[in-house]
Amino acid sequence: MGRYVIRRLLQMIPVFIGSTFLIFLMVYALGDPVAALFGDKAPDPATAARIRADLHLDQPLWKQYLLYMGAIFQGDFGTAFNGQPVTELMASAFPVTLRLTIVAIVIEIVIGITLGVVSGLKRGRPLDTGLLVLTLVVISVPTFVSGYLLQFLFGVTWGWVRPSVSSDARIDELILPGVVLALVSLAYVTRLSRTSIAENVRADYVRTAVAKGLPRRRVITRHLLRNSLIPVVTFIGADIGALMGGAIVTERIFNIHGVGYQLYQGILRNNAPTVVGFVTILVIVFLVANLLVDLLYAVLDPRIRYA
Repeated sequence: MGRYVIRRLLQMIPVFIGSTFLIFLMVYALGDPVAALFGDKAPDPATAARIRADLHLDQPLWKQYLLYMGAIFQGDFGTAFNGQPVTELMASAFPVTLRLTIVAIVIEIVIGITLGVVSGLKRGRPLDTGLLVLTLVVISVPTFVSGYLLQFLFGVTWGWVRPSVSSDARIDELILPGVVLALVSLAYVTRLSRTSIAENVRADYVRTAVAKGLPRRRVITRHLLRNSLIPVVTFIGADIGALMGGAIVTERIFNIHGVGYQLYQGILRNNAPTVVGFVTILVIVFLVANLLVDLLYAVLDPRIRYA
């Protein structure tokens, strides 16, 4: 296991370098951060040249990238155009989005897997058909539509929750945004769980467990569910980073100042240091989540062993 972890960590290095270089290339090579800094006003040539020299924009792109990565390894993600260090923006944004992601993941796991197990065990029956249709509808509806609809119903019409989240972003305020963020992923988890359960329920090891006279609950939880969760865990692991980076719409709807909000503001204002810095952290989140998922396979299926 230790050798496998070391090998995976070494494999993550070129992926990290390639991903961050592409992000850096798209942000810095396809736009002019100095022009974005001044907006509609044309900067004085001498001032623009001095700013470009301070930001190393007068250097070749590969050298800019090396200087940026060297600063990152020292904990310096640069300074946003408003003069605030990017690390301060991260310190305020990531905890909020992390809480929102945890709420969404918990909803996704608990409700999605439960509905998937029920649907898989009732394969071909009206309940199974109804859940398949319902999940297809959820997948088809855009997040901004479901978000505004739930916000209007629960926050405005019925007054059960606040329409927008306060600056503290408490867990109880993040339940409705977490539901909105998790809806599409919940539908996919339900369908994945349903398909996996329906396939494995006829497997020999399940029939053997039933023939031994084991209680139905134990057959489902200890044997059927455990071996059916591998594709679901794969999806959820990849979804963690997607939820953190894809919360732009949800955070805009509920006025949550998290990662999605900062990315939106950074893209809108062509604030290159903010965009590159936040996306760099999201790349690390993706890589670590995928590593943890691979290690979790051996826990779910004893037949999987890493050399």
